[in-house]
Amino acid sequence: MRASSDTAPGARAEAGDAAAEAWAYLERARTIIDARLDDLVPAATAAPVAVHAAMRWSLFAGGKRLRPALVLATGEAFGAHPDSLIDTACAFELIHTYSLVHDDLPAMDDDDLRRGRPTCHIKFGEATAILAGDAMQALAFQIIAEDDALDAGVRVRLVAELARAAGTPAGMVAGQSHDLAAESRADVTAAELDLIHQHKTGALIVAAARAGALVAGASSERELRSVSDYAAALGLLFQITDDLLDVTATVEALGKTPGKDARAQKATYPALHGLEEARARARAFHLQALDALSQGERSAPLLRSIASLILERRA
Repeated sequence: MRASSDTAPGARAEAGDAAAEAWAYLERARTIIDARLDDLVPAATAAPVAVHAAMRWSLFAGGKRLRPALVLATGEAFGAHPDSLIDTACAFELIHTYSLVHDDLPAMDDDDLRRGRPTCHIKFGEATAILAGDAMQALAFQIIAEDDALDAGVRVRLVAELARAAGTPAGMVAGQSHDLAAESRADVTAAELDLIHQHKTGALIVAAARAGALVAGASSERELRSVSDYAAALGLLFQITDDLLDVTATVEALGKTPGKDARAQKATYPALHGLEEARARARAFHLQALDALSQGERSAPLLRSIASLILERRA
C-alpha cells in the first residue's frame, strides 16, 4: 500500500486546518470525559485506598482520550445527544487505561514511564497495578450495564461490542499476545504486523466508533460498515504514527520512553518498512479512512478531521 509523498500546498493547509479543528474538539471532549470519570471512579481516599489511588493515578495522568472522543464524535455525527454517550465513552477509556497499566508491567512491555509520569507499577507496586487494571475493566462494564439513559437492548449490544474488542480471538488481548510472540523474530511479515495491530490497537477503536453509532440508533448495515471501515483504517494509521514517534520523538514530547520498541526488538512499521515507507503507509491509511466515510450516508466532517489530526500528530 503506497501513497504519493508529494502533497500539494493547498491540501497540506486543508489537512492542517482539519487537524486543528479536531484538536479543539478533543480538548473539549477530554474536559467532559475527565469530569464524568471523576464522578464514576471511587475517590482515592475510599477503601481499598491503594487500588483506588492507583486507578486515579493512571486515569488522570493525561492522554489524548481518543477512544472515548470517538464514541462522542461518531454518536454526534449520527444524531445522538452527548449526554447519552458520555458513560459509554468513559467505559472505553477505562478499558484502554487498564490495558496500558497491564502492558507496562515487567512481564509485558516493562516500561517505567507513561504519559510523562512513572507507570502504575513503579508508583504503587506490581500487585496493586494488576488489581487497579482489573478494577477498571470491571467498572467499565458496570457503567454500561447501569446506564439508565440507554435502552436495555442497546446496553447489551454495547457490552458485547466492548467485550469482543477487549478480549480474544480478535480483540486487544489477542493482539497483545501476538505482539509478544513476535518479539525478537526477524521474519515478521507485513501481513502479520497489520494483524497484530488490527487487534491490539484497532479493535477498541473500531468498537468505540461503532458504539457511538449504536447509541445514536444507527441500524443501517451501510452506515455501520462505513464507520467500522473508517475506524479500522484509523487504528492502523494511529499505530503507524505511534511507531514513528517512538523513533523520532523526545521523551518530553512523547510522555513515555522512546526507542523501547527497538531495544525490545518489537515488530514495528519503521523496523519492517523503513521510515519513509512507514510514512507512506500512514498517508495511505488516512486516505482509506476518508474513503470509508464517503461510502456512508453521513458527511461526518469531524470524523474526517480526526483522521487528519492523527496523520499530523507529533506526540
